[in-house]
Amino acid sequence: MNLIVEQNAARWYKEQMDLSEGDSVRIFVRLGGCGSVHPGLSLGITKDEPRNAVLSQQVEGIFFYMEEDNVWYVENKELRISFDEKYEEVKMVVA
Repeated sequence: MNLIVEQNAARWYKEQMDLSEGDSVRIFVRLGGCGSVHPGLSLGITKDEPRNAVLSQQVEGIFFYMEEDNVWYVENKELRISFDEKYEEVKMVVA
């Protein structure tokens, strides 16, 4: 399992969520949405403090992470978070 947050995506979250250096952002499994891995589930994101982070990466001074109880969603895969300049939106791809 691996988490990759590209710099341009981290910058976008920093601006959109009014994040400051040292803030933490939790990536979590939620009901609904267009998930590519498990039908009926998708990934959400929120500003939060880690309790039991298993996957993590610090980019642009922001700590992005997934808690132990949510990593089953990306088990044996890579989660890449990028920013699509053309559509001006963040993409979360599990492959």
